[in-house]
Amino acid sequence: MSNKRTLHDFFSPPATKKIKVDTTTNLTTSTCDAASTHETYPFPVPQPPRELLDFLSFAPASEPRTMNDQLDLDLLYFPPYIPKEAEKDLFLFLRRELFFYRVQYKIKRGAIETQINTPRYTTVFGVDESSRFASDGSLVDAQTNRSIPKDRYACRPRPLPGCLDALRQLTESCTGETFNFCLVNYYASGNDSISYHSDDERFLGPEPAIASISLGATRDFLMKHKPIPPSTIAPVAEPRPLKLPLASGDMVLMRGHTQANWLHSIPKRKGAQSDKGRINITFRKTMVRGGTENYYRYNVGDGEVFKWNEGKRAMVPWAEVEGR
Repeated sequence: MSNKRTLHDFFSPPATKKIKVDTTTNLTTSTCDAASTHETYPFPVPQPPRELLDFLSFAPASEPRTMNDQLDLDLLYFPPYIPKEAEKDLFLFLRRELFFYRVQYKIKRGAIETQINTPRYTTVFGVDESSRFASDGSLVDAQTNRSIPKDRYACRPRPLPGCLDALRQLTESCTGETFNFCLVNYYASGNDSISYHSDDERFLGPEPAIASISLGATRDFLMKHKPIPPSTIAPVAEPRPLKLPLASGDMVLMRGHTQANWLHSIPKRKGAQSDKGRINITFRKTMVRGGTENYYRYNVGDGEVFKWNEGKRAMVPWAEVEGR
């Protein structure tokens, strides 16, 4: 990559007053050199090359498009957010260096129990507002700064590795939001997907802000409004469905009433780019420990660890690679 580009080449002032970009953010300090380790990590996660961190400091690469012209919709769409000089290398780095899971779980509705096989690879980092990670990686109470009770969590929360925490810092600076969780999905092919859903769980608060960054293959991001109950006061026009072809480096910030009233999905895809992988990074803020339990159950679970194998061009069980 070339170092000749300047901040002026990439940065445009934000379009709304809500977004404040701190151009002094420095991601190339000595703290970004060492690999991230933690007792919950199956293996260390290295830091990106300094050149790549330099380019990430120039995000956002474009002004956001405000999308709030429909009922309950409040989006900021950055096409792109990650500079083009960095998006491919960032995708390859994260796919190669992160650990993932193919989570399976059962749900029971009445007397019927159903086995769910998550149709994508997932991983998650972070902890809710009631706790925080001390400098040594241990969990302490957010209010007292004392070690948390051993039974506070059934799961094992883990801090963001430096490569994802750098993105969190940038995204907080660009959006004016704060985040304590990072969920990462890897869609191995066009057969991997996520069905219509909304991130409206109570543990996210009444108007959650969720930043979603796309890397790798372009995939359609579909949105539709939840059914509107009949009104005896005045008829309400049915909002139009949305389709955003999210390319590598794009970001969508969903905020306000969006999660409470809209559903979103990444459907299966055939044809162009369907055989290419895609990484989706979402930052969000979880308020209570129930959210921590939820995210680790459905994004880590009890499954085995997977890691990218360049020779096989696929995610493979880490235990097989390491001979464990």
